Amino acid sequence: MADRVALITDFLTRAGWGNAKRAPLAGDASARCYERLTRGADIAVLMDAPGGDIRPFTRVARHLSGLDLSAPEILAEDTTNGLLLLEDFGDALYARLVEAAPSCEEALYVEAVEVLIALHSHPAPAWAPDFGPATMTEAIAPAWDWYAKGITGSTAGQEAAQAELGTLLAETASDPVLILRDYHAENLFWLPDRDGTARVGLIDFQDALAGPRAYDLISLTEDARRDVDPALADRLIAHYATRTGQHAETFRLAAATCAAQRNLRILGIFARLSLHFGKPHYIDLIPRVWGLLQRDLEHPRLARLRECCHLPEPTPDNLQILRDKCGTIPTL
Repeated sequence: MADRVALITDFLTRAGWGNAKRAPLAGDASARCYERLTRGADIAVLMDAPGGDIRPFTRVARHLSGLDLSAPEILAEDTTNGLLLLEDFGDALYARLVEAAPSCEEALYVEAVEVLIALHSHPAPAWAPDFGPATMTEAIAPAWDWYAKGITGSTAGQEAAQAELGTLLAETASDPVLILRDYHAENLFWLPDRDGTARVGLIDFQDALAGPRAYDLISLTEDARRDVDPALADRLIAHYATRTGQHAETFRLAAATCAAQRNLRILGIFARLSLHFGKPHYIDLIPRVWGLLQRDLEHPRLARLRECCHLPEPTPDNLQILRDKCGTIPTL
């Protein structure tokens, strides 16, 4: 720990921020830590990724900036030790703005969709890892390996569900675009002094992949952390389809399929974060994700997938089972 402190102090000193005031910022589900640095009237963000590789973040950030989108400017970097000094977008986080003034929600969300439209007008870069039907199908395994098994001890139905999802994803597949994966109100900032799509600040995109164009749209409209009115979600999906020339019904099926995949995966990831990593607050988010999944499965074409998803409902008793096992499962 002392060595890490010294590394950070040296990094900040070399970057000209050695005397800055430091305060912790909210992190994410990873081992990364963030601090806000204040140096007079200037602010910046320190990303500390001990043992992590920051190159995916810097690569995506530079790609987004090259498309005139607002990724944080990289002020200094130490790839060997996992340290980054980044532009600080301030406090105008979408989630805070909408909570303070709900009437601004739709306008802000339309701007976020416009960012996706701009991003998707370019092909996925060759360096982006594939997130096609096979990978997406494999990615729902945690819904059974961690969520279902954590409650019932069983993974019944997993094979059938994965097979059906794989069929749906293959049917709705199109040319991949760059997906940022965690595209939601906790990772978007409003920057009104900028122009066009640059008015939306983007963070937490280091896990970007090449995948379906509906994925980030669903991440935005089916948020695991806050409720988005289904009517607003429908309007945003229609806006994207119209602006990009998608066939409305075909795109809605693709969106529903992506949504079901994403919410199945999140059920498992949230369970794992509690059972394996000892983070019980993620259990509190499971009922919302479950509700979103049930809504996704109402699409007529997803009826067979709905039949295959033999997962335990997140009743208070079942959630308590997960809480009681918090941090007790080191491996599968």
